[in-house]
Amino acid sequence: MAPHALDSIPTIDVEPLVRRFDDPGLGAFPDVRDVIEQLDHACRNIGFFYATGHGVSRELMDDVRSLSHEFFKLPDCEKMRIKMTPSSGYRGYQKLGENVSYGMHDCHEAIDYFREFGPEIQDLELAKTVMGPNQWPENPKRFRAVMEDYVDQLRGLSKAILRGVALALGGEADTFEGSRAGDPFWILRVIGYPPKDSLESPESFGIGCGEHTDYGLLTLVNQDPEIPALQVKNSSGKWLWADPVPGTFVVNIGDMLKIWSNGLYQPTLHRVLNSAMDFRISVPFFYEPNFDTKVEPLSFCLGNSKEEEKPVVYGEHLVKKVLTNFA
Repeated sequence: MAPHALDSIPTIDVEPLVRRFDDPGLGAFPDVRDVIEQLDHACRNIGFFYATGHGVSRELMDDVRSLSHEFFKLPDCEKMRIKMTPSSGYRGYQKLGENVSYGMHDCHEAIDYFREFGPEIQDLELAKTVMGPNQWPENPKRFRAVMEDYVDQLRGLSKAILRGVALALGGEADTFEGSRAGDPFWILRVIGYPPKDSLESPESFGIGCGEHTDYGLLTLVNQDPEIPALQVKNSSGKWLWADPVPGTFVVNIGDMLKIWSNGLYQPTLHRVLNSAMDFRISVPFFYEPNFDTKVEPLSFCLGNSKEEEKPVVYGEHLVKKVLTNFA
């Protein structure tokens, strides 16, 4: 069935999933079933939704963005102390315009953090491209502690949402655990978008971030309030604004869920247009499969399409994207 072109991004209260997360009968509760139906509708038709009732405090969400603003206000020489390079495993700070979309320099600067590998992954040749310790700035002083707490909380929230997604697809609640995403890779991007009019050579840059789908499984975005910038392309080709809603996460699905669902759930093209006069912060968290897992259509999703999605090893997919992402 073709997706229905939605004209707005739905809001889903995921509190029942978070509250009943460990219950062995998760899918039997009426309030959870309601959330599952909403997740299925959103993932089939637009691939995006606002999450409320997620359990992450407003104070922590605000703190993450406030500390990010503080970092990007630092002198360039201090930010460059944690410069991203191939030898750093592509972890660290990227200057304005280093991220590239379709040959254009994206109008943002960022810091990338990846999950650090355990010994079972360190021996893989594939992992060496993105291997290394994360680079943390000396300032702001609380930056590392707050971001690490934030990652821990979002890992738990993502796992709860994916239990709902698994049930929506017709599987068991723990479908995306174990060998699939039970030991998940994750990525945290701290992104700063300057007003383009404030730049010396604005013509050298594209938009804030060119249109793309996300590489992995699930993305949770914490964005500055009152600065609309994120746009989502619906199935009829219309760009919709994902306006900031304070206290919510903008959640979207990625390439790996498309494969596991055998095309039933399609990742959606999105982009960032920062036309405001204010510097904008967005902090997306990417919850990914196990780094070395082979992603292929789930057995109970094989009837979703006449053509079976081609399998990929998640780490190979990620490394390929990383190596073509920077100028």
